[in-house]
Amino acid sequence: MARHNDTGPEGRSVRVLRVGEQVRHVLSELLARGEVHDDVLTSTTVSVTEVRMSPDLRHATVFVKPLLGKDEDVVLKALRTNTAFFQKEVASRVRTKYAAKLKFLADDSFDTGSHIDKLLSAPKVAQDLGKDDAAD
Repeated sequence: MARHNDTGPEGRSVRVLRVGEQVRHVLSELLARGEVHDDVLTSTTVSVTEVRMSPDLRHATVFVKPLLGKDEDVVLKALRTNTAFFQKEVASRVRTKYAAKLKFLADDSFDTGSHIDKLLSAPKVAQDLGKDDAAD
């Protein structure tokens, strides 16, 4: 019997994407409400930008960004210190067969986007972009 597998971006299944989004919402809620008992995490606004689940849903890579990128290393250390608490809360709120192991990483996509914007607004590049617009 052929199995129909709906896949989303980057070949990940819809189920993996959906569970990742559920985990992101749970973590965001925990951080926003200050439910974790850590002075660093309660005094800093942390955004959970993305959660990438492994295909078997046993591992989750959590990308985070502190507000304005301040004290990123300190925030990551605090998150990693409280990983057991986060894993327990995620396991109780997101019903899956296995409790996902969480791995916290800094999200550098904002820095990459800023770098690209800076490159595109450089005078030499802007000059070339202007020529293309005039030719159309």
